[in-house]
This record gives sequence, structure tokens and C-alpha cells, in this order.
Amino acid sequence: MSAYPNATATATAATPSDDPACGAPLPVLGRDVTVPLVTGGEVGYAALDYAASAPALQRVWDDVAAYAPYYGSVHRGAGYLSQLSTDLFENSRRTVAAFLGCRPDDQVVFTRSTTDSLNLLAAALPARCEVFVFETEHHASLLPWRDARVSYLDAPRTPAAAVATLERALASRDPEAPALVCVTGASNVTGELWPVRELAAAAHRHGARIVLDAAQLVPHHAVDIAELDVDWIAFSGHKLYAPFGSGVLAGRADWLQDAEPYLAGGGASRTVARRADGGVEVEWHATAARHEAGSPNVIGVYAIASACKALEEAGFDALEARERSLVARLRAGLAEVPEVKVLSLFGDDAPRVGVLSFVVEGWNSSHFAAALSAEYGIGVRDGLFCAHPLVRTLLDGDPQEQGECGAPEAEPGARSLNAIRVSFGAGTPEEHVERFVRAVRELVSDGARWSYRTEDGRCVPDRGAAAA
Repeated sequence: MSAYPNATATATAATPSDDPACGAPLPVLGRDVTVPLVTGGEVGYAALDYAASAPALQRVWDDVAAYAPYYGSVHRGAGYLSQLSTDLFENSRRTVAAFLGCRPDDQVVFTRSTTDSLNLLAAALPARCEVFVFETEHHASLLPWRDARVSYLDAPRTPAAAVATLERALASRDPEAPALVCVTGASNVTGELWPVRELAAAAHRHGARIVLDAAQLVPHHAVDIAELDVDWIAFSGHKLYAPFGSGVLAGRADWLQDAEPYLAGGGASRTVARRADGGVEVEWHATAARHEAGSPNVIGVYAIASACKALEEAGFDALEARERSLVARLRAGLAEVPEVKVLSLFGDDAPRVGVLSFVVEGWNSSHFAAALSAEYGIGVRDGLFCAHPLVRTLLDGDPQEQGECGAPEAEPGARSLNAIRVSFGAGTPEEHVERFVRAVRELVSDGARWSYRTEDGRCVPDRGAAAA
């Protein structure tokens, strides 16, 4: 049961940028939403959980809405709407290929998400393939390789150490077996950028291929598959301001063409015929359609293409500069609160996207996140962020079961149980970051203004209580 009433949308205008050097945020859905506070009144919702799912760009929503009346079946219909939808679908594939800088022979396969993309690639691995993956990966990158020989690499503490660790692991592999390296472009926990180009070079020196989990990278930085020299890129639309249920696996075609279809069914098959023995003979497509069985999510695919165009038109140089400014404001504000410890693998000077995790001395992280929401209208995330081994490393131990809401985790200076993550992007107003920093200061110095309790494992405002 919800701790407080549903949010409502109003016609309140988005807060404009008051710093011309920083630039204005891109228009996104939800920028006008207000939410109730337990202490009374309403406030504009500050969505600072972009790393989980970014809001839809207004441009994406408008494009999808304009197309929706013309929606039709893809690839198999003779009617006008079917042909229009097929053209839209395949043009979207070309748009995504251009956005990623794909090579002429690369394929763009549409999936449901980053997780789906990496599971597809895992299903397409050739026999005897060895997989090398850092323990610091998101579970989407860490877990799909169950049927392969997997080497889990220890968490590196510098970018150079990441490359050296991979070099050592690859040097001892079977040179006759195929090999794949899986690595993130930007951590979903710390936001830190990984040395993708150097890791790709190391992989190729040892005859291995590499797939880039770009889920947290493509919304923030221009990504070029050829320039990075990676073999595949995987990402999700819902991270890229296109939350309509599609993802992408783009890259080399040979392993995908040689593999059995990820899903068997219509669309993946070129021809199907009965055999004399009563069985069925199937010829599968050699194109991306081989792994796109069923009716494709044309709206989700078009949304991704629309987001790619919108970000390119806005210009990644300007978007990256604006984000660096917001990251600098955030880090400077948190640095003024001694009780806050920002989590990092590579150190304070490491470049990062707009993702940052931290712990607060003396606070249960679920309690802190709940107070940010209920008392300030700020949405963040707390927990282990589907990257349990990484968070355990950063917290210097195994997180335990979360304690009762509102209870301090332990004596001051003790290890935290989990962490709080704040994340933002191209649609984030400066006011949201400033409100977040102010809220952190006030909660640390003054404490929560309301009482909280545990409900279904989550910390929620106690609706039967008065202000604390």
C-alpha cells in the first residue's frame, strides 16, 4: 500500500536555467508533476533516479504520438500502414546504426533491454567460448554467461589496473578457444567512466572480442563503436529517454548469424517446410531478423531512434559540458557535509557521468531516501543497485539485512548496510540538484521531520504519526 497519495500533474512550468553557461535542460515528460509532502503542501517532483529509468524526452513522446495512429504490422502486411510501419522500423535501425557509428557489416538487433541484449549474445557464443567479466559489473553484464566458462575478475582500483588485470587474465587463456570480454562504459553505481578503448585493445591483442554495456554511457556521451573498437554495444531505450520497452545489441554479425535464433518463431524464419519424415525443415534469416522473432515493438524502436536524433541535434558537447557542471555542483555540495562518504573505485578525480552513490554516517540508507522523497519531493534510489559484488567492495564488506526503518545502522563510523544513489541527465534542472544538496545538509544536521516505519521491506512515512 502506498505511503501517501498518488502524484498529480499540474501546468507548472519547468524551472529555467539561471546559469547561461550551464545551458537549459532538454524538455522531458514529468517536468510539471507535483507531489505531496508529508509535512504539508506540494512541490515539483525532482526526479533524480535517471540511472534506473530516465524520463521520456518530450520530443520522443511527440514523435511517438504522431506515429501512433499509423501503427501497423511490420514486414508482413500489404496495406499502407503496414508498409509505412515497416519503413519506419527499418529506418530506425539505420538511425541507431548511425548514432552508434556502426561499421558497414555490423548488425543492429532490437531487443527488450540491455539485459535481453546480453542474454542474446550469451546464447550466441561459439562452442568453448571463454568469458571474462569484472565483478564490478551490473547484474545484466555479470550473470548471462552461465553456459560459458567464465572468469570473474577482481575489482580494479584504477583504470590502469583494470587494463592490467584483463591483460593478465587473457594471457593465461586457451589461445585456441574463442573469448569474449564484457565491460561497462560507465558504472551504474559510481558513474565512473571505464577505459573502454584500452580494454578493447587489450582484448584484441589476445585474440578476444569485447562487448560494451553502454546502458549508462549512451545517455551521457557520444558513443562510436568503430572508434572505441568494440565488437558489440548493448543498451536500453529506457535509459536513453525512450521508456517504451526496447533495447539494442549492435555489432559484428558472424557469431549472431552462426547461432540458433534467440527465439524461434515468425519473423526469424525465412522458409519453413514439412519433411518427408514428418518433421519441419527451417531456414532462418541471416539478417538481424534472425533474432527478432515475433511482432516487433515498432513504437519502442521508433522511440529509441527519436531519442538518438534528439540527443545528436542537441549536441553531445553541450550536453556533456552541462552535465559536468551539475556533477561539480553536486560533489562540491556533498563535500561540505563531513558525514557523507561518496563511493568510488577510481578516486575523486575520476571522470564520471551524472551518477553518484554515497552513504551517510549514522543513517539507514532506506530511511534517508524515504525522507528525501516524503519531505522534499526528491526521488533517488537506495540499496545495492543490481551490482551486489561492486557495492560490497565499495562498502568494504557484505551488506546485511536492512535494519528497522529509522534506526541508526550502528555507532558513528561503522560500516553502512547499503547506499543511496542520485542520478540525473539531460532533462535535469539545476534546481533539482541544488534542492537535493540542501536536503542532504538539512537531514544530516537536523534529522527527519517525520516518523517512519518499515512496510514490505521499505521505509515509508508513518501516516498515523505526527511530525518527529
